[in-house]
Amino acid sequence: MKFSWKTLLLGAIPLILIGVLLWQSLPNGATRGDSPNMATANLSYTEFLSYIRQGKVEKVDILEGGRIAIAMLPDPSIPDTAPQRFRVNLPTSDLDELYGLMRDKKVDFASLPPNNSGAFLGILGNLFFPILLLGGLFLLLRRSSNSNGPGQAMNFGKSKARFQMEAKTGVKFDDVAGIDEAKEELQEVVQFLKRPERFTAVGAKIPKGVLLVGPPGTGKTLLAKAIAGEAGVPFFSISGSEFVEMFVGVGASRVRDLFKKAKENAPCIVFIDEIDAVGRQRGAGIGGGNDEREQTLNQLLVEMDGFEGNTGIIIIAATNRPDVLDAAILRPGRFDRQITVDRPDMAGRLEILKVHSRNKKLAPDIDLDVIARRTPGFAGADLSNLLNEAAILAARRRQTEITMREIDDATDRVIAGLEKPPLVDSKKKRLIAYHEVGHALVGTLLAEHDPVQKVTIIPRGRAGGLTWFTPSEEQMLITRNQLLARITGALGGRAAEEVVFGEDEVTTGASSDLQQVSNLARQMVTRFGMSELGLLSLTGGGEVFLGRDLMQRSDMSEDVASMVDEQVRAIVKQCHRQAVSMLTEHRALMDRIVDVLLEKETVDGEELRRIVSEVVPVPMKDQALPVLSS
Repeated sequence: MKFSWKTLLLGAIPLILIGVLLWQSLPNGATRGDSPNMATANLSYTEFLSYIRQGKVEKVDILEGGRIAIAMLPDPSIPDTAPQRFRVNLPTSDLDELYGLMRDKKVDFASLPPNNSGAFLGILGNLFFPILLLGGLFLLLRRSSNSNGPGQAMNFGKSKARFQMEAKTGVKFDDVAGIDEAKEELQEVVQFLKRPERFTAVGAKIPKGVLLVGPPGTGKTLLAKAIAGEAGVPFFSISGSEFVEMFVGVGASRVRDLFKKAKENAPCIVFIDEIDAVGRQRGAGIGGGNDEREQTLNQLLVEMDGFEGNTGIIIIAATNRPDVLDAAILRPGRFDRQITVDRPDMAGRLEILKVHSRNKKLAPDIDLDVIARRTPGFAGADLSNLLNEAAILAARRRQTEITMREIDDATDRVIAGLEKPPLVDSKKKRLIAYHEVGHALVGTLLAEHDPVQKVTIIPRGRAGGLTWFTPSEEQMLITRNQLLARITGALGGRAAEEVVFGEDEVTTGASSDLQQVSNLARQMVTRFGMSELGLLSLTGGGEVFLGRDLMQRSDMSEDVASMVDEQVRAIVKQCHRQAVSMLTEHRALMDRIVDVLLEKETVDGEELRRIVSEVVPVPMKDQALPVLSS
């Protein structure tokens, strides 16, 4: 075993401490063996003089420069006893008189010199603990400065990037589905790292940076793991938030340290997740632009494409807020490619479901194509969560495999929330039934409206009942009639309450419907130019970024804003009038559907259309994917 001088010093510190404490505990050394601590009792100076005159004092030692006397005499309170030591505090002004009296009475006395070891040990004791503290801090700093050592407490300026010489993430490109365009772009980057001569032969340069942009849960981090698993080169991974600390300059120091390590292991890949935490626009701070985050961003910009360059290092970053990133970090030379990782379409969702169902025990009746059609707008993480919820439900029901019943219940749970106990027969249950049938009947009778998938009055989440519609997946463009049909269908619930129970008995159940209606109507006026105001775009759109948009001016005057409100009210009023008219005309049909719904509590779209078709013709509609409308 090796012993360094640090180990010996740390082992000697307790011995030194014990030695000092023992040294301080020694008596205040007098040559005749006397000490103030050895006196058994105190004696007043007057009594001391009286005993000297009586000849009872045998020996006196003067200590501490004449301030204390240790006298040997019998105990006055106990006759015929052996001499004992008594402590006497002496007045310094009467020492000459005392010495003369003791000479006259032939008392054996001696004035002992003061012992300075007490003062020295006192000073040493006061300095020992600060010296010990400083020495321990020095050793801690020395040990933490060694990157290979176990002490990392003070490594503020060191990069926290996880490093793997050959990353084994367990994820390959075969495990990534539904985002084929993004995967193809990144596979090219991997090929560039593996066989660069194929590209350099025609003069191509390796991309310096790739920025993955997309909503949460679409697979940006999963793509980075796949790159790490496929590339076979050193891989650094770090989060943007790990650069910035409360200490000034730490973020820039970590950036320098990260790129220093990357250059030592080039060619390599550096993955920065959530780069918007450190790459936000400069000058957006309220208190000025010289904050710690901006200094970190400046250092990152220089390291990515500065004077020296970073040949052989590919930066891959991910964010879902590209609108707040600084323009300097987005330019070619830093991020040469911006790859959008969007939510998958129906075919993409089917491929994602195939990947996530590999380790699930599915029943033979499960059709992944049906699940893909029922989940529009779901990202990869949502689909993974959907199958996991279905597996949990199957285990809770003590089944050995997942059936379509668990898939349907898990879909409803993910979108609308937990299922609650059914309502008992009451006026509230009947009112909810009319409200939901109002949505379904209006949506079925309007040719431009999306077809109904199912209607239920089983409470789920915060909703007392739900109506599900199935809009077309390929519906990239929406017409004005389709938007008006959606507004009319959303107002069908309130219209049904008014037709059946009267305007005085309407409830708060249409609150979410009215929010949806207001948003659609306002977008028709301010974004789509579908009103009498003309072809105007009166809204900037996008999310607000505090530093950039705090003082952003409005796109419209007060007069135009008033006109917008009038147009929105006109659209809503027109659609509401149409919904009330349709339900009034088909009141008997609505009552019949409500009776069926109250009995079954859930009516699917096919049964609903069959009941409606017995009275009026049902318009032909495209059958596709479901969306929720309450």
